[in-house]
Amino acid sequence: MLATFPRLFPMPRDLAGTDPSAAPSLPLWLLEARAFVELSAFYSMSPWLRLAPAGDGHPVLVLPGLSANDLSTRPLRQFLARRGYRAHGWKLGRNFGPRPGVEDAMQARLAELHERYGRKVSIIGWSLGGMFARELARRAPEHVRSVITLGSPFAGAPHASNAWQLYELVSGQRADRWADREHAQTPPPVPATAIYSRSDGIVAWQGCLEREGPQSENIEVEGSHCGLGVNPAVLFAVADRLAQPEGEWRPFERSGLRSLVYPDPHRDSKAAAA
Repeated sequence: MLATFPRLFPMPRDLAGTDPSAAPSLPLWLLEARAFVELSAFYSMSPWLRLAPAGDGHPVLVLPGLSANDLSTRPLRQFLARRGYRAHGWKLGRNFGPRPGVEDAMQARLAELHERYGRKVSIIGWSLGGMFARELARRAPEHVRSVITLGSPFAGAPHASNAWQLYELVSGQRADRWADREHAQTPPPVPATAIYSRSDGIVAWQGCLEREGPQSENIEVEGSHCGLGVNPAVLFAVADRLAQPEGEWRPFERSGLRSLVYPDPHRDSKAAAA
């Protein structure tokens, strides 16, 4: 199945951002229009996505990105429901950042799902939602099975984004609110997967990388930031990660046909060592 969508959204190599402290370039920002193509691919490739790994029915909480709401994550949640999960939105309206009461409300939502199903909850966070997801896992690891972030700049410089002004406008918070870089870059105490794209036109991709360890990893895809929640390659990777038996986490396998779809995230270091 993977061979049917190799490199659907390729990017000229010279456009990849190289400065992790700077926002993506204007050409990359303009390439965010690819999100509409990715949405079209999501619907046209639905028959093939049915071949993605099936789940075990555990609950999944999906958190939207900046200024987005549960409508933006509906395709992702529908896909997860078809794969056998109990997928839920956050039910807090638009994500305008850490306004008063929002973080406590997310914590309560997580606890409610954990109690309802009697099982740990996996959390998927898109962009800013992923930063919240990692903090939820730190606060209540006993409620969280795993965390998956989609283009979340948790390890990035405060202004390495084309959305930091919007963040400050709608949240009333400074962009450097998560200024403790060591805390932000430390993986949460649960299995964690960071999915990112080097052609992200909203945030610098380097800031979306998880510090790899015994239960943390990075998966690179090709596509836009705004299309991460519907990109077929992303959805397959998410299904693969969620399908792992609890307590038996293993890194993502990208050998064979998968190497046609998922670039090697370590290729830069390998090239430097050669």
